[in-house]
Amino acid sequence: MIERTKTIVANMAVITLISLVLIGGNTWWRQQTQFQRGEAALAKQDYMAAIAGYEASIHMYTPGSSTVEAAARRLWEIGELFGREGDTERALIAVRALRSSFYAARWLLQPGEEWLARCDRKIAELLQRQGYAASPLPVK
Repeated sequence: MIERTKTIVANMAVITLISLVLIGGNTWWRQQTQFQRGEAALAKQDYMAAIAGYEASIHMYTPGSSTVEAAARRLWEIGELFGREGDTERALIAVRALRSSFYAARWLLQPGEEWLARCDRKIAELLQRQGYAASPLPVK
């Protein structure tokens, strides 16, 4: 009876480990694929497609991923580019995409807290440029 229980527990542990590796690998692969789509679109100056690719890459959040950080930087740079050009609508799209991506990736912890704070400030700045009154940022 004890040997049978040990076998069942060992099999469950192996199945769990294999499942976690497969899920992690799939998430990593999808993250890389979406980031590469963003890079390809950016190279063609298709900024809206680039935003979508980078945003999707962040949605595939894995802790410590350099790809997530690179996608966040790219979204920020696109937002800054549109902001410098005076295109506040598209700047808002890029910054809001960055912000919402990190909120969508929340699980046990909230990733990207420093990005979220930067986005909140930038969104407020862009809205002021459009003539909207400044509203207090949410207290966390």
